[in-house]
Amino acid sequence: MIAGTPTFDLDDAASLEAADTAGALRSAASGGAQVRATAAAVVESSLTERLSPLRPRSLVLVAGSGRAARAAGLLVATLGDRAGLPIVTVTALPPWVGPLDVVLVAGDDAGDPRLIDAVDRALRRSAEVVIAAPNEGPLRAVAAGRAIVLEPRVPVLDHNRLLRFLAAGIAVVRGVDAQRSGAITPDLTALADVLDAEALRGGPHNEVFHNPAKTLAARMQGVGVVLAGDSPAAVELAGHGAEVLLQSAGKLVSAADLADTVASVGRLAASAGSAAPGFDPLFHDEELDGPAPVDRVRVLALSVHPDRATARRKLAVFEGAGAGLVDADLVHADVDLLQTQLAEPGTAPAAESAAADSAAGGGHGSELVQLAVLALRLDMAAAYLRLTGARGAAASHPAPYDDGGRY
Repeated sequence: MIAGTPTFDLDDAASLEAADTAGALRSAASGGAQVRATAAAVVESSLTERLSPLRPRSLVLVAGSGRAARAAGLLVATLGDRAGLPIVTVTALPPWVGPLDVVLVAGDDAGDPRLIDAVDRALRRSAEVVIAAPNEGPLRAVAAGRAIVLEPRVPVLDHNRLLRFLAAGIAVVRGVDAQRSGAITPDLTALADVLDAEALRGGPHNEVFHNPAKTLAARMQGVGVVLAGDSPAAVELAGHGAEVLLQSAGKLVSAADLADTVASVGRLAASAGSAAPGFDPLFHDEELDGPAPVDRVRVLALSVHPDRATARRKLAVFEGAGAGLVDADLVHADVDLLQTQLAEPGTAPAAESAAADSAAGGGHGSELVQLAVLALRLDMAAAYLRLTGARGAAASHPAPYDDGGRY
């Protein structure tokens, strides 16, 4: 057997589907379905009609643990300096909240004492309350028909719920601040369509070369990974990605600001090379000599910058760093490609048009749309890493699907 031969093949769709006994891929690809279900709940609850006449003093986001807190962080990082009212994210209801405020309470646990207390006190203070949580147990009892409830309708794994909470936050922001935030927040149905297009691109039957989720997973295999964001919102997304990769695939990944990562390139290279002081990458052949005795590091720069050339220039410092021990890739959302495929299925934008859009800083969708697409891609990449690590065990111990079928 040749040393270094890959154990798993990401292009083996049949084996990937056979290994997905827990429905990891289906769950990761359900971001568009979660957003569309939230849009339907918004219409059915008349959320916009109830919130639009209000002129609130602030929007308070009370977030439980997990994906709800990350979604709140993304909203504040993206809209905090552009919305027409203060958006405050907290873990418990502040004492100053009253009838002039709108409160969004989001979480996964209907029995969480912090969420129950926040709903109870906000309602007693006559604030307008929206609940993005399961409508059951103590939370349902305390709401008692007085709050707007956007309960989950699409069952997914715990770590794949970010987009549902993000959609609920977008709906509330558009409801209370349509004049200023309406132009910078996406329509939920349109966002769901873009996410579905991304999920189709990342499906198991698409080869790695044409599959951004598989490409991302392949670039994470066998190396230390740093997810680096080039903006406050992208840094928040990097934190989400690190948590999802840990929970889904058990992979340890660091999340950081891109500027801090660039400043640390020397230490990264020194740390990677210290594992094998006599190692010379020029004369090492992995097929003959086996895996390199070093801890390579790959920086994946998550970018929502409209000018990709500017984003790529920030990564020039990694070229040749530590004799190839540290390298960097730019990860962007390709929203222009997704929108073109939605408008004209089966077609792709011309290279000249894509280049012109990039130079002009347009065609890439709003910041929230890009963040949502990248979040879905990270979720799917984590699912692929989970499956490639579990395929051997799954083949010898098959189990029935428990989520309604394969991806």
